[in-house]
Amino acid sequence: MASLLQDRLTTDQDLLLMQEGMLMRKVRSKSWKKLRYFRLQNDGMTVWHARQARGSAKPSFSISDVETIRNGHDSELLRSLTEELPLEQGFTVVFHGRRSNLDLVANSVEEAQIWMRGLHLLVDLVTSMDHQERLDQYRDWFQRGDKNQDGKMSFQEVQRLLHLMNVEMDQEYAFSLFQAADTSQSGTLEGEEFVQFYKALTKRAEVQELFESFSADGQKLTLLEFLDFLREEQKERDCTSELALELIDRYEPSDSGKLRHVLSMDGFLSYLCSKDGDIFNPDCLPIYQDMTQPLNHYFICSSHNTYLVGDQLCGQSSVEGYIRALKRGCRCVEVDVWDGPSGEPVVYHGHTLTSRILFKDVVATVAQYAFQTSDYPVILSLETHCSWEQQQTMARHLTEILGEQLLSTTLDGVLPTQLPSPEELRRKILVKGKKLTLEEDLEYEEEEVEPELEGEHESELALESQFETEPEPEPQEQNLQIKDKKKVSQEWSFCFGIYCARCQGQGKSKNILCPALSSLVIYLKSVSFRSFTHSKEHYHFYEISSFSETKAKRLIKEAGNEFVQHNTWQLSRVYPSGLRTDSSNYNPQELWNAGCQMVAMNMQTAGLEMDICDGHFRQNGGCGYVLKPDFLRDNQSSFHPERPISPFKAQTLLIQVISGQQLPKLNKTKEGSIVDPLVKVQIFGVRLDTARQETNYVENNGFNPYWGQTLCFRVLVPELAMLRFVVMDYDWKSRNDFIGQYTLPWTCMQQGYRHIHLLSKDGISLCPASIFVYICIREDLEGDES
Repeated sequence: MASLLQDRLTTDQDLLLMQEGMLMRKVRSKSWKKLRYFRLQNDGMTVWHARQARGSAKPSFSISDVETIRNGHDSELLRSLTEELPLEQGFTVVFHGRRSNLDLVANSVEEAQIWMRGLHLLVDLVTSMDHQERLDQYRDWFQRGDKNQDGKMSFQEVQRLLHLMNVEMDQEYAFSLFQAADTSQSGTLEGEEFVQFYKALTKRAEVQELFESFSADGQKLTLLEFLDFLREEQKERDCTSELALELIDRYEPSDSGKLRHVLSMDGFLSYLCSKDGDIFNPDCLPIYQDMTQPLNHYFICSSHNTYLVGDQLCGQSSVEGYIRALKRGCRCVEVDVWDGPSGEPVVYHGHTLTSRILFKDVVATVAQYAFQTSDYPVILSLETHCSWEQQQTMARHLTEILGEQLLSTTLDGVLPTQLPSPEELRRKILVKGKKLTLEEDLEYEEEEVEPELEGEHESELALESQFETEPEPEPQEQNLQIKDKKKVSQEWSFCFGIYCARCQGQGKSKNILCPALSSLVIYLKSVSFRSFTHSKEHYHFYEISSFSETKAKRLIKEAGNEFVQHNTWQLSRVYPSGLRTDSSNYNPQELWNAGCQMVAMNMQTAGLEMDICDGHFRQNGGCGYVLKPDFLRDNQSSFHPERPISPFKAQTLLIQVISGQQLPKLNKTKEGSIVDPLVKVQIFGVRLDTARQETNYVENNGFNPYWGQTLCFRVLVPELAMLRFVVMDYDWKSRNDFIGQYTLPWTCMQQGYRHIHLLSKDGISLCPASIFVYICIREDLEGDES
């Protein structure tokens, strides 16, 4: 790939012009639009910018951080500036993770096309890198270490390079490696000499020792020796000679080794660093679960205040929030809708200073991005605060923009007896919200027509934690009393035109629910929760209740088993406390333990809680649906998340944390800073299983630290457990600093010698940074819960 990139950099006309640089307008907001000179660096991997062509430049972004490029017409910000900036000359650089988009406007359409084509080409080249090419970093390190850019590296430059690589090495040992690589005895390293120096520097003694323990001659692993390793250490189920041959063919670099069916040390290391050697079981990466069960049998990746890309007091509302959530596999997005100017409903966080976006733009965005990542159904959780007229406008936008994507009738027109499955609802968008009730008569009892309250945000902003013994106010359900008996199936109908002058008159003041909008709610009718007994006696499987985190946690403590049983037949949605004005998150694990399906997260906020959520939904193809364990699907279940009674399934986990590889520097501006890494392992599950342990720290070595420490955990309910590996930089003066993490479900963990490839706070790969561990799981049959 590196040679292909170099070739393109010298022959592709777009890349050549990008290397010369161009003046473009950088746009941050309607009021911030400034000219900047952007230039692709000679390495083809970074773009720098300056105030002027020959001004002092600084890095703008790395190609490896770019997710995609959009044209100006797809930019929410540039569309708002069409009167002063031509959309045809604009484009947007979209980054992985939570980094803000970069909107640029070129001086001509052709210049914009040059940058768009060039960036697309570079992103494609980086994406096509295979794992081994990503590990072969020596060319990049040579360019960074060759300070005077003369194509040679002196020992002084090598010493500087070691600091850049995040390692403090004994000077005599470093010089001995330097001399051994300097075969020309020129006092500098060139070409292949530097390659040999880099390989000596990155030599994995712990892997060499493991290799030699299974190799008879210390030079290769025969087919039978490799098969023994896979069975004895890697605990590969149904391991056969065919599997071993397949892995040799995939990872052995030499053709002669493949022909002889042997694995060299380089091939062995390549296997260990691959997806087959990863801690995450590759069998769990595609969709591997049964997707034909009712919706309430799944955990559903859910977002709270999806429109926000900042905090919930004065943050920005943007359709970008929906794009990011849907592209990361989120299947339930929230839409808070209020009356807007010119008869157009708007979306924002009510009673706050958050900015506003048009409801129809949100619907159009959902239509475009709903099924780019997953084919399974998307749920629009509507929080409607609009007048009758603007509710009609909402209904019109939903039906016209979503078209056939919108589920507007029951499947096959048949009255169901249970919720449909994700498989049955493929590529369908469902509306969750209030629904008019048909019971016995078409005449209203005037005193029973109640105004619709403002939904969950009223209770959020009412300081729900104040006097926590009092239940928070719940949204009141619109209740229409009907006297003439109708078929039960009419519950799913259009409400048969219940629309009288009295309703119209009350619409503006009381926000009476509009039948046109009501009719779009099919399987997900929002109802107030009063008690588990009340739900069992009065509610149906197609009704869903919302709980604040405070109430949900209280119910788990007070009636955990009842909550579990409730969630076996009805959907529950949990949302963060209104006191989280900074859009922070709760730990979703506590709610999953009770079987709550839609545990809504502030996805714009990075941290431990989102790591757990991302790790949980990394399995099953990242489709946004994860099948709940059987004891959370059985309506007779005796499971209580606070007092689990399944010790016969308990397991003991032994984790030997062996070594680390190429951990990133925390303070890149301070050249001499080197990390002192330690590894923390956390278990999240039922309360009795939640635990953490950590290794000692390794002083001044982020390049190839060695720990060799074993940690031990006992877990009662492994089906619910999540593991989080965190690498920290030890600091005796203050709090340890975060370096990287990786989180995964216990049930997706592979045993044996495994690499854990670290992710940043935003969930972006820190390749080639990793830690090397040995995993062993033992069944615990003693039944001892103490």
